[in-house]
Amino acid sequence: MSDSQNQAEASGERVKSALLNELRIDRAAQPAPGSGRLRWLLIFSVVVGAGFAGWFFTFPPDSPGLTVNVAVASEPGTLGSSGSVLDATGYVVARRQATVSAKTTGKVVAVLIEEGMLVSEGQLLASLDDSIPRAQLALSASQLEAARSGLEELRVALRQAQLDLKRTRGLADRNLASQADLDRDGLDVEALQARLDRAGKDILVAESNMAVQRQLLDDMEIRAPFAGVVIAKAAQPGEMISPVSAGGGFTRTGICTIVDMDSLEVEVDVNEAYINRVFPSQPVEVTLNAYPDQTFPAAVIAIIPAADRNKATVRVRVALLERDERVLPDMGVRVAFLEEQAAAQPTPEGVLVPSDSVVREAAGEFVFVVSGDTADRRPVITGARRGSRIQVLQGLERGERVVAQLTQALASGLDDNQRISVVN
Repeated sequence: MSDSQNQAEASGERVKSALLNELRIDRAAQPAPGSGRLRWLLIFSVVVGAGFAGWFFTFPPDSPGLTVNVAVASEPGTLGSSGSVLDATGYVVARRQATVSAKTTGKVVAVLIEEGMLVSEGQLLASLDDSIPRAQLALSASQLEAARSGLEELRVALRQAQLDLKRTRGLADRNLASQADLDRDGLDVEALQARLDRAGKDILVAESNMAVQRQLLDDMEIRAPFAGVVIAKAAQPGEMISPVSAGGGFTRTGICTIVDMDSLEVEVDVNEAYINRVFPSQPVEVTLNAYPDQTFPAAVIAIIPAADRNKATVRVRVALLERDERVLPDMGVRVAFLEEQAAAQPTPEGVLVPSDSVVREAAGEFVFVVSGDTADRRPVITGARRGSRIQVLQGLERGERVVAQLTQALASGLDDNQRISVVN
């Protein structure tokens, strides 16, 4: 073979090898099967996760929100006590209060009340063991039935005696019966009539005895003498109870104590040197020690016409003109006796709220009203200050709750429909 042929064959082999290399698939550069789909899945997951994180931090589920204190808008009462002619201290007392007990000694089998319960007049409070009174009532009923049966028997005997007397009288008219027979039958009728009258009275006695036994049975049920609130529970089932102390500490003398909250009033000891400043029906402002920012209108009921020589004071009864659930027996109060013309001033409008619940800005004043677990910004118009409170003339109603103890940082963090968590 010549050199030219060998070169031609080598050139053809190189061309063929080059063509084969172009057709070969490069495994290293080829993407793995499904890698494109995986890449799109990863991108989608990242986008969804970022969106959920943004929603979570913007609207966190079950987030407690900002922690705030709230206060209730209350009626302002009479503003100012500049008309006070005398200040004193006293206590809230109940004119109608009773420790309820039983009329007789017995064992308690059931107590149906608890402290704080409202009871109505005649409501069952507790019951005693009534086995003996119930048996005595059954015995009285039997005795009454027996007396009524004896009365009927005597009536039958009386009718028989009257028939005998009638027949004897007829025989005597025809001289067929003696006067002695006539007298005997007449006396028999009179005797039966007397026994019948006595039996009737015995029935009345039996009925009275049964009424007594029925009352004794009713006394085993202890009922409320008037409507009120139970403030003390003194007995438990199984204990003995008696209207008088039996000594030794094993017998209770009462079931519970009931207070008529409508009978609450204030008693004040006024120094006898200043009693000339107090007069009946005098207007009064009462402030509870528990609620120093709230006053209650009141008036003098009476000045007790006796002085305490040990304390040199005279007791004065003061009536609360408005019933309020916050007023409780034995609470301490401060009393301001007012001049008569001072009480004639009209009651201010609006409500009272803590001063630190009002935010003041250039655009005006506003508060955050709490509704459920959210707080909404509301503009208000304020009036006069009264201690730590301020009068809101417009924008709030009595009983609405507002955010209290507002700092600048807290006010800037609150917004309309802001989720909050109430501390108090």
